[in-house]
Amino acid sequence: MRVPLPWLREYCDPELDVRAIEERLTMTGTKVEAIHHSGVRSSENFVVGRVLSAEAHPDADRLKLCRVELGEAQPATIVCGAPNVAAGQTVAVARPGAVMPDGTRLREAKLRGVLSEGMILSETELELGAGGEGIMLLDELTLEAELAPGTALADVLTISSEVLELEITPNRPDCLGVYGVARELHAATGAPLAAAPWDQDPGGAGAPAGVTIRVQAPELCPRFTARVFEDVTIAPSPLWLKARLTAAGQRPINNVVDITNYAMLMTGQPLHAFDLDRVAGGELTVRRANAGESLRTLDGQLRTLDPEMLVIDDAEGPTSIAGVMGGARSEVAPDTRRVLLEAASWNGPNIHRTSLLLGLRSEASGRFEKGLQPEQCLQAQAVAGRLMLELCGARLVEGTIDIGGDGPPPARLRLRSARVEGILGLAVARERQAAILAALDFSSEPVEGGLEVSVPALRRDDVTREVDLIEEVARIAGLEELPVTLPARRGAAGRLSHAQRVRRAAEDVLAGRGLHEIVGWSFTEPGLLERLRIPPEHPLRRVVALENPLSEDQSILRPTLLGSLLEAARHNVSRGRPDVAIFESGTVYRRHAEAAPGAFPADEHHALGALLSGALAPRSWRGTAGEADFFAAKGLLGGLLGRFGLEWSVRSERRPFLHPGRSAAVLAGAPGAEPLELGFLGELHPLVAEAWDLGRTAAFAIDLGKLAALAPEVVPFSAFGAFPLLRQDLAVTLPVTVAAREALDAAREAGGGMLEQAEIFDVYSGAHVGEGRRSLALALTFASLERTLTDADVAPVRERIVAALERLGGELRG
Repeated sequence: MRVPLPWLREYCDPELDVRAIEERLTMTGTKVEAIHHSGVRSSENFVVGRVLSAEAHPDADRLKLCRVELGEAQPATIVCGAPNVAAGQTVAVARPGAVMPDGTRLREAKLRGVLSEGMILSETELELGAGGEGIMLLDELTLEAELAPGTALADVLTISSEVLELEITPNRPDCLGVYGVARELHAATGAPLAAAPWDQDPGGAGAPAGVTIRVQAPELCPRFTARVFEDVTIAPSPLWLKARLTAAGQRPINNVVDITNYAMLMTGQPLHAFDLDRVAGGELTVRRANAGESLRTLDGQLRTLDPEMLVIDDAEGPTSIAGVMGGARSEVAPDTRRVLLEAASWNGPNIHRTSLLLGLRSEASGRFEKGLQPEQCLQAQAVAGRLMLELCGARLVEGTIDIGGDGPPPARLRLRSARVEGILGLAVARERQAAILAALDFSSEPVEGGLEVSVPALRRDDVTREVDLIEEVARIAGLEELPVTLPARRGAAGRLSHAQRVRRAAEDVLAGRGLHEIVGWSFTEPGLLERLRIPPEHPLRRVVALENPLSEDQSILRPTLLGSLLEAARHNVSRGRPDVAIFESGTVYRRHAEAAPGAFPADEHHALGALLSGALAPRSWRGTAGEADFFAAKGLLGGLLGRFGLEWSVRSERRPFLHPGRSAAVLAGAPGAEPLELGFLGELHPLVAEAWDLGRTAAFAIDLGKLAALAPEVVPFSAFGAFPLLRQDLAVTLPVTVAAREALDAAREAGGGMLEQAEIFDVYSGAHVGEGRRSLALALTFASLERTLTDADVAPVRERIVAALERLGGELRG
């Protein structure tokens, strides 16, 4: 919300500069997002002038030579192209040296051979409004006495204004008006607060004749007020009103519409003006829309409504969408003579829904959806009513339609001084508490141990508990004054859970091996599954769709970490970083087959995923480093699972997003226990890698919840033997259908406790081993904790290993 500082100072002027005001408001909870400037930066060289003559330029049809009195010895000659300039006018003039709002410094200049000694200004040139092609006339400001030529323009008109842009939180709709912000400034600085602008209300009780209002949905319209004005003259607003609205971000239109906007900015309560002669039948009804009913709004769009939306209609149908935007049929026009001024209170969530579904946001809907109070209706009526009488020459028809009335009576809360000190860690005198609350429009009276406080109507939805009152005291007394303390622990000792420790340890392993951690969105787009080649019956298709997504690209909860890993990889590769090694730790979601009513409709678990693409090490003069592949990812995964002392293996298994010959399931378990499937490992399918503009890419993902269930609280330490190791190698030919993992598992099982390690160090295929076979060279390491082993000790074990390999179809070589 934009609040012009001169307007704010009319109601509370702490005599501080704009930066000090910004600090006090922000430190007390009304955050100032930015400070803007409206109009000229400096008012120097802007003066009042009187046009003595305006004659045609001898060399230009559209220019006039004006003699303008500026309070100096000689009138100035100014060349002006405005069509409405004429002798006798009081105008605004910029003399040479004046700096215009866009930063241009005005100088004397020759226009078609005539030296122009200044500029006669329009509203647009001063950023006071959109005044069309003509110059700005100050005659309306002369009032009883004429403005003397040479008078500083800033003395008669606000031409320079600092503007505060405020972030008003949804719980503080009372600050959506200038006077509400002034009240906050009054409380924050102690500067006097002027009387409320609605204290002088020209309206009266009783219903005006000739108008009927019906509210058929009181649950969505708690209050509806209306007043009738006759003999209205539609005209441009005066300069001061245009300047104020323009600085606040509103576009001046005409006096009636501008008055409704001015009253809204002052009080926070939107209003709507109907041309009463265009209200068919002289009656308005607030009701739910009919299914499929349509209405053309003021922006010229035809809107189709549903029964949850509210409309205001007359005898010919809907005239406006309640709380959002008026209709074109009954809007105020230049020939309007009778105005029905409406100020109503609407259900905030309903207005938010209507605005969202129609894709139609307005200044009014943005305010109503925050929950304005019924009392604000007559406040806005009072401000707007006075201006209608002053600026439109209108006559107020006696009476006010008021359906619904004020909201519930004020809540009364007990504020205990001991509780204030206990929460804040600082004692605040009861008198100081009462003064702070009074400045914020709360009333209080002393009681034993504290205060009995009445909550003002405009804060009834925000302040509902004692702790809310303590917050009010704290923010005005000064949060920066509160002592720095630690919360009472009462013997509690915080520690990470086992699952959290496992998660951190796993992340540390990957980070320690040079991978960079990324953080992706929990939301993704449905097209992700297509790009991952996921078939319809696959478990990853059980996605959780959001009811109210921010966009189509974030409309489902992610079922896998691959999406964000691939997006991050593509982002880096497209920016000249082809070597990617990243990981992510985050939650993934799968939809329940059958979810209980009210339950979260998804299984969720914490996953850890890693992705490698490009070179595994920096390139150097020694040649190209190895490229990311299945075995690089497998080695990384082995280091991770080895951190927890688990036995693990992989099982060849196809997955739609992985290369059909380089994909596997990851199995792990405690020594001697049945292994559990943790996730997948493999190279991406070439079509998947191509969809993300990547080359050869490997990845893995595991369920950290399952890993935590397997990982011991403490990884046991196995002592190193004091005796030397004995290594023997053997080569065996096997059918190519036998996986290397099967050969190693057979050797390890046959080797028993004496075989400490078995590894494959060479693979050979060729004519010497026969078609359909290959040779595997195994390095067998034997050890004993009791003595030094000899060849005779190892020979029986070696024979068992050879026999086990022969059962797989193996033949010992040479």
